[in-house]
Amino acid sequence: MEINDKSRVTSYQANSKRYNNMIYKRTGKSGVLLPALSLGLWHNFGFVDNLQNGRDILRTAFDLGITHFDLANNYGPPYGSAEENFGTIFKNDFKSYRDELFIATKAGYDMWPGPYGNFGSRKYLISSIDQSLKRMGLDYVDIFYHHRPDPDTPLEETMGALADIVRQGKALYVGISNYKPNETKEAAKILKDLKVPFILHQARYSILDRWVEDGLLENLEQHGVGCIAFSPLAQGMLTNKYLKGVPKNSRAAKDLTHLNPETVTEHLDKIQHLNIIAKERGQKLSQMAIAWILRQPQVASVLVGASSANQLKDNVKALDNLEFTYQELKLIDDIVA
Repeated sequence: MEINDKSRVTSYQANSKRYNNMIYKRTGKSGVLLPALSLGLWHNFGFVDNLQNGRDILRTAFDLGITHFDLANNYGPPYGSAEENFGTIFKNDFKSYRDELFIATKAGYDMWPGPYGNFGSRKYLISSIDQSLKRMGLDYVDIFYHHRPDPDTPLEETMGALADIVRQGKALYVGISNYKPNETKEAAKILKDLKVPFILHQARYSILDRWVEDGLLENLEQHGVGCIAFSPLAQGMLTNKYLKGVPKNSRAAKDLTHLNPETVTEHLDKIQHLNIIAKERGQKLSQMAIAWILRQPQVASVLVGASSANQLKDNVKALDNLEFTYQELKLIDDIVA
């Protein structure tokens, strides 16, 4: 399917064959189709990062058919800077492609000082979406998430705020992230009663971290909600980077992420054995890890980060082999167990 882009006026002309090879999966029972891989802007898009590199990554993503870009109010560093940088790139490169993009942002973690800059109050969520839209230069986002449960604010208030954000035209759909199965069930009931399109749960999920399989995926299927998996590579452990331990210049060594050297050492034997299976499949470990998640019918997309355009291209090659034999799946389970 080639696309005629001659009418567009922009410094960036997207690849006319961008939809030829990407796989798109339905999000729950909604009308939304997401690319099998989506691009997360958690790292590499803040003011501390190179803006041109971020621009190259976003252009490459869209040229590969990745239409879903995932942000949050506090992505950076500093907080808000990923959204602001995205807004700059969007204005220059993607404004004429707005209707082809599915853009997400979130609120729920610490964002600004004082009692109204965190968690799940109506005041925080509505203030946050207004700030996010301004930073990104958007009239609306396609989906707005509550980023984490709030143990103290009534769920009715938090979900009611999400509903009003949709009614105000600031988001088309809503989602939640990091909610446990019972919390998800309650949120789904409230949103259904409010007649709000709740379509996605963003959850941490990888070969090494399978908590979503203990009720959440089943819960989402019952409510017609899709899952989008983040940290599919377990903070980089499911890549070639740590096969021989912790390199001096790695993120784990620099304590720049939630990954530390002790965790890598603890999982090293598993990682090395998983890599053998990946090689036999003709894949890198990272590619197999992504493919393994996509086999789940409830998973609409896998959210990947990228420090370079080439790294993103490498991850997309996971789609070249999505089939697993029973023996492969059993061996993976035995290694992890």
